[in-house]
Amino acid sequence: MVSKTLPRRTVLQGLGGLAVAGAARAETAPGATGEFGFVAIGDWGRKGGMRQGDVAVAMGKAAAEVESRFVLSAGDNFYPAGVESATDEHWRKSFQDVYTAPALQTPWIAALGNHDYRGHPGAQVAYARTNRRWRMPSRYYALGGAEFGVPQLEVFVLDTTPIVGGDAEALMRLTRGRVTLPDPEPQVAWLAAALAGSTAEWKLVVGHHPIRSGGRHGDSAILQARIEPLLAAHGVQAYICGHDHDLQHIRAGGTDHICTGSGSSCGDAFDVEGGLFRQSVEGFAMFRLDGETLRLDFRDFTGRTLHQSAIPKGPVA
Repeated sequence: MVSKTLPRRTVLQGLGGLAVAGAARAETAPGATGEFGFVAIGDWGRKGGMRQGDVAVAMGKAAAEVESRFVLSAGDNFYPAGVESATDEHWRKSFQDVYTAPALQTPWIAALGNHDYRGHPGAQVAYARTNRRWRMPSRYYALGGAEFGVPQLEVFVLDTTPIVGGDAEALMRLTRGRVTLPDPEPQVAWLAAALAGSTAEWKLVVGHHPIRSGGRHGDSAILQARIEPLLAAHGVQAYICGHDHDLQHIRAGGTDHICTGSGSSCGDAFDVEGGLFRQSVEGFAMFRLDGETLRLDFRDFTGRTLHQSAIPKGPVA
């Protein structure tokens, strides 16, 4: 259902995007080719400021190139403190007016980040009920790929802030009257059951905080203990995250860890065990499933390819 309060241009963009996505699905039916593409970005919403606008233009061109079915958003969707409501000006200034390319009018499968918790995270769930382009039915959820014409895929979206805890963010939340975090135990139990019950050939998990990282925030011991074993046990091919403002590809623990947290700004990144690539530059990740392989392509804010790699369907070392 489209909200009557949304600008007419936004409504038309959303409807046009759904038509584009439908055409792409018809042209590349998974049953015939087994191929599909998508793009992923994290840490972006700055009302078009810093490098957000440049990244958006480059990502729009890349999405058209791979006939992207959807966008994965790895959290910290709005800086510096999330959104206050489903009608917050951030929705227009940081989302609708920035990601205007036709190829980006597809569904945005979005996770929450720590900056989103400085605002009202529930407002992002509420916005999903007014705009079909924004997919966030709850704080954590799973979406089957059949909805996007790719039945061999399932995406599991985590809300990692309650899992890692909020000590570093407590003061930021306190100043805005938000202190407590949801109990993480139901979410961890849900992920274990959802992964165990999935029959998808390709399983992708999206969360804001990295499990493994050579960036400023580094590894998360909590996620390594609580989440990483579930990924390995259930054959999850890739964990896609943000939080560290860089581009990283790490292969460890039986999973490919893809950090795409430089949607509007960048920070330092360093070599770590299992690291296949790392670079401090604003950019995004582009993916295409090609037979038995998920092909990763990191691109910077100019659209230049920085790193390409192949993620296999089966277990990795």
